[in-house]
Amino acid sequence: METGDTKHKKLEPIKLDAYRPLREVVSEALRKAIKDGVLKPGERLMEIRLADELGVSRTPIREAIRKLELEGFVVMVPRRGTYVADISLKDIVQVFEIRSALEELSAGLAAERITADELEHLERILVEINEYIENDDFDKIVDADVRFHDILYHASRNNRLVDILNNLREQMLRFRSISMHYPGRLAATWEEHRQMVEYIADHNSAQARKIAKKHMENSERTLLKGINKDEESARWVQELFPHHEEEAHE
Repeated sequence: METGDTKHKKLEPIKLDAYRPLREVVSEALRKAIKDGVLKPGERLMEIRLADELGVSRTPIREAIRKLELEGFVVMVPRRGTYVADISLKDIVQVFEIRSALEELSAGLAAERITADELEHLERILVEINEYIENDDFDKIVDADVRFHDILYHASRNNRLVDILNNLREQMLRFRSISMHYPGRLAATWEEHRQMVEYIADHNSAQARKIAKKHMENSERTLLKGINKDEESARWVQELFPHHEEEAHE
């Protein structure tokens, strides 16, 4: 964990909402900054600086930090300060283990329960994403990808499953840029999504589950390769996925 006073890109002042408590507005702003990578893992959070940048007093900053600690976005170290939580490789693998199983379940249920309107929306988003990839419009790719999975989750007709998947997805959002910028990953993701929609449209639950599992496994491998730069981490990935290099070229 970094102990230095790392400089981050200055945060935008928050827009006050008359219908929401200030601590919630501040929490949302800080949560978004962490997810977007503006506040980086291991970065120390200085109350005075954050209050100045967001245009609020230190009190809502302190309240927001407590809330984010409960959510796992920050950690408070006695006598050292508050830091953006630094997720370990082990944490990432464990989240993906759970998410992979649930994404597989969600795709299978969607193949059985999806409506014609939802299917049409998925197909339209695929077209959108393909255009955004050609134009290298990363922000729009991210937005469309979120909408794609939102529709897919809701098509399962299981609200508890949707809530759990959204929570797991949020834990990985800060690493999305690493995964999506990995060479060849965007095109591979689009193809995996296309196949998933095809099987769901055919109401082929077994194949939809299979491609969903493959999609998550490939996403995990790509992410781990993207964030691992030291020798120890590289060995970790090799132990987890000994056949990754061969599969990447299939």
